[in-house]
Amino acid sequence: MTEPTTTDARLEPMPGDWRRALAVVAHPDDLEYGCSAAIAAWTDAGREVAYVLATRGEAGIDTLPPAECAPLREREQRASAAVVGVTEVEFLDHRDGVVEYGPALRRDIAAAIRRHRPELVVTLNHHEEILGGTYWNTPDHVAVGRATLDAVADAGNRWIFPELTDAGLEPWQGVRWIAVAGSDTPTHAVDATDGLERAVRSLLEHRTYIEALTDQDPEEYVRGFLLPYAREVGQRFGGRPAVAFQVFAR
Repeated sequence: MTEPTTTDARLEPMPGDWRRALAVVAHPDDLEYGCSAAIAAWTDAGREVAYVLATRGEAGIDTLPPAECAPLREREQRASAAVVGVTEVEFLDHRDGVVEYGPALRRDIAAAIRRHRPELVVTLNHHEEILGGTYWNTPDHVAVGRATLDAVADAGNRWIFPELTDAGLEPWQGVRWIAVAGSDTPTHAVDATDGLERAVRSLLEHRTYIEALTDQDPEEYVRGFLLPYAREVGQRFGGRPAVAFQVFAR
């Protein structure tokens, strides 16, 4: 999980001229730690959003062996996505905790981009240092974030992974923006006013994970994490609670 830091520069509204988005992250719960209020706003507006997760989060709960943890976290992720209007959730089955950046991961993400044909791709902070350099990012987040940035170009080039075209996945050059959540240098934001309560409920669907993570009451923990962040971002977005992204135009 990551939380962006902010500076004093005003954040611009996210581009709105798109219909389909694909969010690509490493683990169940990654999107719920900050992104889901924006996703709720997008689905409310009639936009389509799909999720692709590199792993099933099977190494995320110390008291549960991976074979038991994986199906539980998959169920929680699907329930969590449904709260914010997302019904398409895919898992790439890379191994939790040891996801490797490289051609295999890029190919899997490029294939997903070709399947879903989004105009907007969302991922998490891919830098090794986060929160203003005060924390070290997880290797899975770094690998998946970086591979997603590269896979956008891979998805549009038929000669990089020609086996995808052979399998019927034609190149897709229609991605117009990549939005990185949790960035230390955000540029844009999405108004979270209407989606914030659903974001709380969405993260609460990961109850088993949260209860293993903290002794705090789950709802108190979730509200204590999501609401201050949304208010902090909102200071740079006209005073409205918001979700921040670093946006790269294609």
